Amino acid sequence: MKELPHPIIGGSFSSPVMPSTNWPMDVALTQTPIAKSLTQVKKIANTVESLTELTAAISVCRACPRLVSWRTDVAITKRKSFEDQPYWGRPATGFGAANPALLVVGLAPAANGANRTGRIFTGDRSGDWLYRAMHKAGFANQPTSEHAGDGLELINARVLAAVRCAPPGNKPTPTERDICSHWFAAELKFLPNVQVIIALGGFAWDQTISMLTQLGYLGPKVKFGHGASIEFTNPDGSVLLLGSYHVSQQNTFTGRLTEAMLDDIFNQAKVCINSG
Repeated sequence: MKELPHPIIGGSFSSPVMPSTNWPMDVALTQTPIAKSLTQVKKIANTVESLTELTAAISVCRACPRLVSWRTDVAITKRKSFEDQPYWGRPATGFGAANPALLVVGLAPAANGANRTGRIFTGDRSGDWLYRAMHKAGFANQPTSEHAGDGLELINARVLAAVRCAPPGNKPTPTERDICSHWFAAELKFLPNVQVIIALGGFAWDQTISMLTQLGYLGPKVKFGHGASIEFTNPDGSVLLLGSYHVSQQNTFTGRLTEAMLDDIFNQAKVCINSG
């Protein structure tokens, strides 16, 4: 594979990026197990012993042929405006604090966003909106998110996507959703102190409810909407689920989601966490 120098983080990388090549935040090693089927996803998700091991395994997953083909093709052909850059071209893993009180769940990586930069909600306008709101609420150290090596850190918060690979048309199939749900469930098990989950869009809302239910949480049935909320409980405590319209350009350009609306959701999360 031809390697290209990276204009932001330095070094030269292939597209997709190979493990153990010093890409920022890449914790995968050459010996990290690669899941190539649903059975292997389940096995690895249930046997990893740390969040770091889980993150590494997610980042090299190849269980969904259509998604592997798409994310790789995008990484090789590239958008013209980014043709001089190497593309991550692998699943986008969870990003942020290892033991957060706030979890933000999106749908899937953008083909020329996280699939390029290697960090979820980074390198596109959706990320601009999300991390600006998180910064204003005190959950991020800076309001901008350009690339995995730009110094962004999340404060008591973590962000992930329900489906970890960029899907064609931003629409994963039900089978792809269900396979990736095992990574989602495994990650939640490593985040025992989450108090608030913000679901960006109906897809993330439904998947989060499914995951919490699998983990033994109980809560009323509430239809997704901006500002919708559900308090889930189990014998060990509770988790507040908040719904927000997704920070997609379709929503932000049309005014369906405004900065004030998004800020309100994160302020609700902050109040809940500070009072907990």
